[in-house]
Amino acid sequence: MRLRGELLSVKGLTGMQKGRMRQLLDQYFQHITPDCFEHDLNEKDWVIVLTDVESGKIQGFSTQKLIRATVSGVPVRGIFSGDTIIDKGFWGGTELVKKWFELVFSLLEKDKDAKLYWFLISMGYKTYRFLPVYFYEFYPRFNKASPVHERSIMDTFSRIKFPDHYNADTGIIHFDRTAACLRKKYAEIPEHKLRDPHIRFFKEINPLFGSGDELVCLAELSHNNLKPIVHKLMGETVSTGA
Repeated sequence: MRLRGELLSVKGLTGMQKGRMRQLLDQYFQHITPDCFEHDLNEKDWVIVLTDVESGKIQGFSTQKLIRATVSGVPVRGIFSGDTIIDKGFWGGTELVKKWFELVFSLLEKDKDAKLYWFLISMGYKTYRFLPVYFYEFYPRFNKASPVHERSIMDTFSRIKFPDHYNADTGIIHFDRTAACLRKKYAEIPEHKLRDPHIRFFKEINPLFGSGDELVCLAELSHNNLKPIVHKLMGETVSTGA
């Protein structure tokens, strides 16, 4: 089974596409209401839609928003990744990652005076684990304190996006318990996974992840900060910037 990814404008989505997307979210998350889904979707810029090559059915998606801010007098941009899900039968593929990095590379070619960052919030250890796989430097992390400037960027983006829910002392976005969260069987961390220091750190710093708490994370999106796996995955796409 193979997926084909496509970057679409949120405004161009059909009612049928949105219905399937909400159906997918509801399989893996609790408390997904139509109103919350629509509100969250409509404030995004793009959505990466993943369809089954054989059936044409949507089997995954990831919403994206570009945030602009000024931190200590320096202009910065952040790609915020919102609702993201892939049906379990298609786990393990790389199509979503490829399409996401295509978006990243296109944004790197624009507005070069403003550094670009991945502004990620994570309620699941699998999401957090993307950071050490693809990036050399990212925060927060178990073996290095977050630098002051990066901490300020995380604070700024979080206050823009989640002004009523962000705790700057903990770096956690805390929603009430009626907000969407992973269903228990998908949120749980298997005991053997805790041998990984990154996953163990995630659990320690975000102890209420299973109830929907989100850990604010940041990684600079620059060719120098990408690990070789990204260059290999993208092939010639990245060669001009390496």
